[in-house]
Amino acid sequence: MRVKIKELQEGCILSEDVISWTNRPIIQKKTVLTNELLEILHAFLVKDVSVERMLVNGTPFIPSELIEEEKESEKESNKKEESFTDYFLQAVQQYKKEFQAWQAGTTVDISKIRNIIIPLIEKSETRSSDLFNLHHLSTENEYLFQHSIAVGLISGFIGKKLNYNKGDIAQLAVAGCLSDCGMAKIPSNILNKKDALTRDEFEEVKQHPTYSYRMIQNATLLRDGAKISIFQHHERLDGTGYPLGEKDQKIHPFAKIIAVADTFHAMTSQRMYRKKQSPFKVLEMIIQDNFGKFDIASIRALQAGIMNFSIGSKVKLSNGQIAEILFIEEKSPTRPLIKLTHSEEIIHLEKNRQLFIDEILE
Repeated sequence: MRVKIKELQEGCILSEDVISWTNRPIIQKKTVLTNELLEILHAFLVKDVSVERMLVNGTPFIPSELIEEEKESEKESNKKEESFTDYFLQAVQQYKKEFQAWQAGTTVDISKIRNIIIPLIEKSETRSSDLFNLHHLSTENEYLFQHSIAVGLISGFIGKKLNYNKGDIAQLAVAGCLSDCGMAKIPSNILNKKDALTRDEFEEVKQHPTYSYRMIQNATLLRDGAKISIFQHHERLDGTGYPLGEKDQKIHPFAKIIAVADTFHAMTSQRMYRKKQSPFKVLEMIIQDNFGKFDIASIRALQAGIMNFSIGSKVKLSNGQIAEILFIEEKSPTRPLIKLTHSEEIIHLEKNRQLFIDEILE
């Protein structure tokens, strides 16, 4: 829906790019507005923008006034099925309520988590590209809850790409979603700390897989493999992970998948101590900088997802230029052949290592 700038508030999500006088975006669509970004819109004398019907905290955004010429079309759009973004944000808030209950000492109800994540998995089956844009919605305050839902979704996506059956995909998605449930047992002063953690505080955070396992070990709706994967999701194939430093064959296949999903979403998300990064760049970093730590089949499943929806997509490069993806080679899916929109120059990113794709625009 299109609203005047004066109606906006922190947490609004742009549904279209905000274009400047040079016809280049000031702010990209799917961006969550902060006070700083609102000031930028005012500085550029932007009069109105298009935003999602839901705030990032999962509550409806109800402006007092809509742009006059869009009132009728807005009524029609309200009748349509909610977007995947709406469903995701609602799921995040449902998970947040469960997490707060665990902090208060309530036991984990697996059926509630299934009811949150499984319908979302089903909705994502026809909108897999949305999974690679979840990082746009990440905010520092809601990150922990957004991350849990995203890890469940991405784990399920990888499982499907690896031809797991429907039952295994459901178990995998629930396990991914619950992999960080043990964070509820971490002291709040550590969990909510905005500064860098001390060594002792980080060691405490590293206990969360153990806490997570203890919270679900007696759950009858989770298979043993799913429970083990929750305990092992921070293990690495080369033995450098935790809590036990297990290696390749001793790590459950589900745990290997969740490890990739967990790392991928964390590295693409806005965090208190790190800015979000492009899915393309993150996949490169996982492959190159962390070689030997992660399951190659799971990484390739993620790459396949990007390849499926990215040909023909508009992207923003690390130097700010806009381009269209022409061709993606299987051996280097993060470095496709592109055509610059402005000059129509064709560039092979594999041969231009100083450039990388920063953003998938559409």
